[in-house]
Amino acid sequence: MISDNLSRIYKELPSGVALVAVSKFHPVERLMEAYSAGQRLFGENRPQEFAAKVPLMPSDVVWHFIGHLQTNKLRLVLPYASMVQSVDSLHLLDAIDRWCRDNGKVMDILLEFHLGAEESKHGLDEQQIRQALSATREGIRFRGLMGMATNTDDEAVVEQDFARIHSLFLTLQREFPHHHAFDQLSIGMSGDWKIALRHGATMVRIGSDIFGNREY
Repeated sequence: MISDNLSRIYKELPSGVALVAVSKFHPVERLMEAYSAGQRLFGENRPQEFAAKVPLMPSDVVWHFIGHLQTNKLRLVLPYASMVQSVDSLHLLDAIDRWCRDNGKVMDILLEFHLGAEESKHGLDEQQIRQALSATREGIRFRGLMGMATNTDDEAVVEQDFARIHSLFLTLQREFPHHHAFDQLSIGMSGDWKIALRHGATMVRIGSDIFGNREY
């Protein structure tokens, strides 16, 4: 049961580490099972699905967008999200900033570091992340980094990936102290979240370990 899965995960999560329940491809009924068990923070990665689910869930749900976001889909996400974890390009960052300034909102964001070995993954390199943090944007509040480890069964590779992003995270905190809210490191998913905890994760994004296999 979803409630049992959540209970088991929370028993292993250290205090101060947020659990993002990744609810993509699961129907609202299953999200409500998690909600009834006490879960309030949910992550979605498809704009249309995100926008469709928001009005069907209770108003105290906290929504994070965690997938690739195209600039022509901002209106489906930004009015409802409390955080966009997956800012993977400077172009997207500028577009979010413009939308937020035009609509009187300040958006918490994480910069997505291209961490794993796969070329297919989205994300910024270290130079682009520093470029982003060097500019002032009135519609953006930089909250930290997000990343995904290489998709591999080799735990040593995953350890190296998470150690690398944690090191960058700490370095950026020292280099950009004026970003006072830069305190979140979102790493770790269903297959590797326990490893991520050893490398400074403040958020873990867990889907299948909560909801089981996708419904569709």
